[in-house]
Amino acid sequence: MVLLLAAIIAFGGCWWGSFHFDDYSLFSSGLWRPLEIRPLTYITFWLNQWLGGRNPAGYHAVNLLLHLAAIVLLFETLKRIISTRAAFIAAAIFAVHPFQAEPVNYIFARSTVLATVLCLAALASWVRGHVWWAAAWFAAALLAKEECVAFPAFLLLLHFSRSRDAKELKPIGVMFAMSAAAGIRVLLAAQSTPGSGAGAQAEISWQSYLLTEGAVILRYLRMLLVPLGFTVDADIQKPVLWLAVLAWIGVAALASIAAFHFSRARAGFWFLAGLVLLLPSSSIFPATDLAADRRMYLPMIGFASCAGLLLAKVRPIYLAVVLTLLTGVSIARTSTWRSEESLWTDAVAKAPAKIRPRIQLARAVEAERALLVLEQAKGIAPDDPRIPAEAGRIYLSLGRPGQALLEFGRALALSPHSVEAMNNRGVALLALNQKEAARADFERALAIDPCQFDARLNLLRLGISKSPSPECRYSAEQSAALRGN
Repeated sequence: MVLLLAAIIAFGGCWWGSFHFDDYSLFSSGLWRPLEIRPLTYITFWLNQWLGGRNPAGYHAVNLLLHLAAIVLLFETLKRIISTRAAFIAAAIFAVHPFQAEPVNYIFARSTVLATVLCLAALASWVRGHVWWAAAWFAAALLAKEECVAFPAFLLLLHFSRSRDAKELKPIGVMFAMSAAAGIRVLLAAQSTPGSGAGAQAEISWQSYLLTEGAVILRYLRMLLVPLGFTVDADIQKPVLWLAVLAWIGVAALASIAAFHFSRARAGFWFLAGLVLLLPSSSIFPATDLAADRRMYLPMIGFASCAGLLLAKVRPIYLAVVLTLLTGVSIARTSTWRSEESLWTDAVAKAPAKIRPRIQLARAVEAERALLVLEQAKGIAPDDPRIPAEAGRIYLSLGRPGQALLEFGRALALSPHSVEAMNNRGVALLALNQKEAARADFERALAIDPCQFDARLNLLRLGISKSPSPECRYSAEQSAALRGN
């Protein structure tokens, strides 16, 4: 009860939070996706929508409840592996550390929390000797989020640190096969899903991503010890080669030191476990976001347990001070996540040279202030087509299509093959009653991308109906709009 109360104090403010960033994509297409990746997570979103519509409070409540469930499972499981005192300290750190603020407050990050809960259920079954139940729970975790693919490697470490019962190897092998299948499926999905920002669609090669992640891992470890620098959009730069190699040497050195203390009742084992659970998101599978606080949620099982063992002999008064400080930072982070404006204002302050936080801030504030934010962004990156595209959208909302046309034209000049820029220019032309020119832009957009929904809908509004290709996948709402319903 103490652990749950601490977590509610730290993150209970999420109840009053808004939707953020990718949260809005939940409503751009249907939530019933049983045959796509992460179907279990989308079922929970579908239930949220069915029960509470689009009120963010219900979505936040589920995220918080899942976090509370993870805390209980972790504490009850660790008590069977390490001392009760160390288990309590570990669960307390897991409960209130500021790393948990993003996955709890960010609705779209529910997949991470749900997968962790299911992995902890698998771990609970494993330590009780129900190894095939553990495999079943892990299969469910993969249906929540594929980022947990390294969990069988963690169980293999646990196997070698204890009795080494041979009967445990077969279910571990089955779980490795599940992980391989899930990994292949994700690679295919990332390649075929527009805008996924991962795999082949990441803005970085796997080689460059791997070189960068050594420094990212060290950054995570620093934030574990010194809880500062949390942000929704970190400005991570690719380091020069020698620094990248040096960072990975540092990670390897820490792992080697931990390996000398390899026992499930020693801190070294749990540090290695944290690294193993972190590697799927911080190694060779590239993502446009080089770092994200939510990626530490599952690895915190290992890192928090490591801290619990190291701090087990520290006097309670000092532990109370540490946990109080962590809770205070988490309360502040939850407050930052309260609204879109506060979240992106914080992100801009912590990454002043990065453009995406400024564009997101422009979407969160009133039009006149948004234009000032975009003007500052243009001074930083004058050739970024996202800036004039966003400015054009704002001018349209203000009823100034002439200025919108200038901005959309500039965006198209900077990105000549962008279907969004082409469609947007058509919208501005249509607002100026230049229907033929608008039609030409919409048709050019469809020539590049036959499935571009906005261009197809805009042509329909001009009285021009074009049947979409069979491979085009539209949501029920989009299909209804195209039918004129």
